[in-house]
Amino acid sequence: MIFYFIFCYVNPKMIREYLKLARSFNAGLTALAPVVGAVAMKQFEITHLALLFLIGFFGHSYGFALNDILDLKIDRTSREIGDRPLLSKKITLKKALIFTISCAIISFLLAIYLAWRTNHYFPFIILILSSISITIYDLISKKYVGMDIFVAGAIFLLILYGSATVSINLTLLAWIVIVLGTIQVFFMQFIAGGLKDIENDFKRGAKTVAIKMGVRMEGGLVKIPYSLKILGYSIQLTELVLLFTPFLLIFSPLNNYHYIQIAALIFFSALMLFISFKLVSIKYFERNKARRLIGSHFQINYMLVPIMLMALTPWTILLAIVPPLIFLFSNIILHGTLLQPKTM
Repeated sequence: MIFYFIFCYVNPKMIREYLKLARSFNAGLTALAPVVGAVAMKQFEITHLALLFLIGFFGHSYGFALNDILDLKIDRTSREIGDRPLLSKKITLKKALIFTISCAIISFLLAIYLAWRTNHYFPFIILILSSISITIYDLISKKYVGMDIFVAGAIFLLILYGSATVSINLTLLAWIVIVLGTIQVFFMQFIAGGLKDIENDFKRGAKTVAIKMGVRMEGGLVKIPYSLKILGYSIQLTELVLLFTPFLLIFSPLNNYHYIQIAALIFFSALMLFISFKLVSIKYFERNKARRLIGSHFQINYMLVPIMLMALTPWTILLAIVPPLIFLFSNIILHGTLLQPKTM
């Protein structure tokens, strides 16, 4: 099936469309999820980390492509996301399905090879559970409230998978990183995702957390209740507490290098909170503005964990740079913008 897809359906002109289908603009975030889990376990071997990156990338592509397939009828009601390949009809439903299955197979084959290479087979079960969790989300996310928990669960399991490929005896730092990644996804799904799609979701009565908490569209104006704002700030404050905890429990006694890290974390944390404030303070719904804010928030939020992990090795700063670079290059090449992916 994989080779059938490659030889029959892919040509240079179509690669852009398949990258759009895979939501490549934020693929770096998911692809690095198992990588940061392994790094938290002090795994720095490049081949091991590269395999984890590819496993995460193809898993990401599977989840988003499947979501587009299942939400095709709903997405047709929104003009704002008309650049998605299935809506523009640049990729047929059959080809999209083959691409989706192929991505899942490639991810699993790479995971099997890594299991053979490390002689650790139990983590493969964790990866399967992660894929099941994201599949459940894609199937029922529009039907019930709070199903974003399955996305958070999928990321929890994906980071856990990366950690477990090193050892099943996880360190405190690994658990902190796993929980941090999960909390970040909660904000992305419950707050950012809910506001990004509010216009279309509100019109069709979607059962999202944002709408259930009282977010409304009235004459082009967005009404965001304090309850959603409090939830958003609470999630992020919890994240920040966990982010600085290793400096008290794991990395002490602190040295000058640690204080530089802490200063950087404080700066980017403040910037993240400022963008959060701008996002939940939107009065007139402008999807492009929401895209810019959410895209910027995604990248800054993700940078925090790699900066914290620099206490293990300075090279983890590369993990902070990769997602923003992928985000910017993907937007420029695929959408002709810097911060506004048109398939978001």
